[in-house]
Amino acid sequence: MNTNLTLNNGVELPGLGFGVFQTPPDETVTAVEAALRTGYRHIDTAAAYGNEREVGEAIRRSGLDRSEIFIETKVWISDYGYDATLHAFEKSAGKLGVDQLDLLILHQPLPTRFDLTIEAYRALEQLLADGKVRAIGVSNFMREDLDKLLDATSVVPAVNQIEIHPYFAQRDVLAADAEHGILSQAWSPIGGITFYREGEGGSTLDDPTIAGIAKTHGKTAAQVMLRWHLQEGRSAIPKSVTPHRIEENFDVFDFELTDAELSAIDGLDKAVRRGPEPASLTLDTAGFKIPEA
Repeated sequence: MNTNLTLNNGVELPGLGFGVFQTPPDETVTAVEAALRTGYRHIDTAAAYGNEREVGEAIRRSGLDRSEIFIETKVWISDYGYDATLHAFEKSAGKLGVDQLDLLILHQPLPTRFDLTIEAYRALEQLLADGKVRAIGVSNFMREDLDKLLDATSVVPAVNQIEIHPYFAQRDVLAADAEHGILSQAWSPIGGITFYREGEGGSTLDDPTIAGIAKTHGKTAAQVMLRWHLQEGRSAIPKSVTPHRIEENFDVFDFELTDAELSAIDGLDKAVRRGPEPASLTLDTAGFKIPEA
């Protein structure tokens, strides 16, 4: 049974979600259908992933009531700015085939044009006030980004979705989130496999400490890492297109890690980011256009 987490505005979300980052559109429907059959009720996508329409199709095919599924998506930097972000909501909602989003977040801080970031977030605040979204948040925001945002806006983000796994724990960002009552949500929660960089740390899936803990519990390394996130109070959104992996990643509610095991995993942090540096994404380097609904 999934663990629900309560956001700072009282909205609940299933702590373990299903991600579709880098899932090709032609594989997205099948993957999300499999996830929903398995028991996932929280789906995380983004305008920049190019597969919102397919996520919506899978949700419709599932036969589940809309109220049973928590839908989270993200506004891309090319749609920052007050009016542009209001329209970004319309594009995402149109592709997903819904009237209301459960969680809408800004995908990157865009420090080179933080004025646009602030205007985008003010648009999220308006969408929240209008009932078009149930919660709002951010992604890949560092402590300094959060400080600047909070100084200029009135609604504290409900979520900050960041790269977190045993080899990149981002303790300072986790602490900043906790100080403000923001839920930390882990993307790439089992080790940033997509972003392996030669000579920088290897695979968390092969880590001997994690493997030993997994053997103790009769679980896989991936299951141990997901359990670690949940027990430390984070949301985690693993992704897969492989049915047995989708099922395996959800099978994490029948065991518990000890305090010593949690501490051992905490001690694996190499402080090496495997995804892109948030500050490196600018409108010049990544300001691609998001298609209309």
